[in-house]
Amino acid sequence: MSDKRFSAERLLRFTNAIFVDAGIPDEDASVAAGVLLASDLRGIESHGIARLFHYTEMLHCGRVNPRPDIHIAHETPSTATVEGDNGLGLVVGPRACEIAMDKAELAGSGWIAVRGSNHFGIAGYYVMRALARDMIGWAMTNASPWVAPLWGAERRLGTNPIAIAFPGLKEPPVVIDMATSVVAYGKIEIARRNGESIPPDWAVDELGQPTTDPNEVPGGGALAPLGTDRERGGHKGYCLAAMVDLLTGVLPGANWGPFVPSFWPRNGEPEQRGGQGIGHFFGAMRIDGFGPADEFKSRVDEWIKCMRETKPAAGTDGPLIPGDCERESERERSANGIPLSAAVVATLDELSRKTGVPF
Repeated sequence: MSDKRFSAERLLRFTNAIFVDAGIPDEDASVAAGVLLASDLRGIESHGIARLFHYTEMLHCGRVNPRPDIHIAHETPSTATVEGDNGLGLVVGPRACEIAMDKAELAGSGWIAVRGSNHFGIAGYYVMRALARDMIGWAMTNASPWVAPLWGAERRLGTNPIAIAFPGLKEPPVVIDMATSVVAYGKIEIARRNGESIPPDWAVDELGQPTTDPNEVPGGGALAPLGTDRERGGHKGYCLAAMVDLLTGVLPGANWGPFVPSFWPRNGEPEQRGGQGIGHFFGAMRIDGFGPADEFKSRVDEWIKCMRETKPAAGTDGPLIPGDCERESERERSANGIPLSAAVVATLDELSRKTGVPF
């Protein structure tokens, strides 16, 4: 059965109403819904409305605070630690990102570490917000442990994504958004939901051996770090994940490593150690702090053109610019609707029945 398509406006209204029903204030619900739909529009289904059921589950069981007191716990003119008060990450993240940009307006750059938060959606959403303010944006988060360190056979790190965006002048922006594992755990979820196997370099079983069965991952296995093994640069993925964990968890006083709480409730929840909730890290740098903004953006245009003019490898159309695929997805889905699998539609129908919010 082919996926059914829904307009972004329809899904946005439904998601907003579901968050309000779960106790999120109207303004915060609108922001949270926008973060989720940005993911689906950009083709990152693993972090979009497919996760709405789990977000609401966390809210209804009291694992997430619907009305947090988000505040600055410590600051200097260009840095701060933000306390998220166990709020929805889709609300805490945008608030902290704005603080980073506000500080950058005054000090040239702003750097915000966050504790006491929860899953914040796609990291790329946050860095794109900086583009409109002529800034280079950064975003990172740690996550519940699904990744084994290189040569490890148990989970110790999250998928720990990194994102950064650079604006062009006439060319579209360069938007880099990547997990530090081979794949995000959401792709394991999709494979399990669809009854599909996974490539052997994505994950390991409980003995640390490669597996093609996505059910081995939640059953005691783990995702592999970016690069998979030593010969293919797995040590680099491991180090990138460690860097993110130290900036997002250890620095602000959030949980880190294997002690980061899970995205949704499950039995055998790990002991939490080191602080509160999940941690994030946001950065914003004013381009005109380094020189005229338009001159920089013009140079970005030249860089993009140079990459696009690269001789294509045999059998390919040549290199893409980071963000190309997501931009094309956003263009196509804005025009034709967002495709949702039957399994995702079923969860939204169930939410509708439980809440009375029409879908």
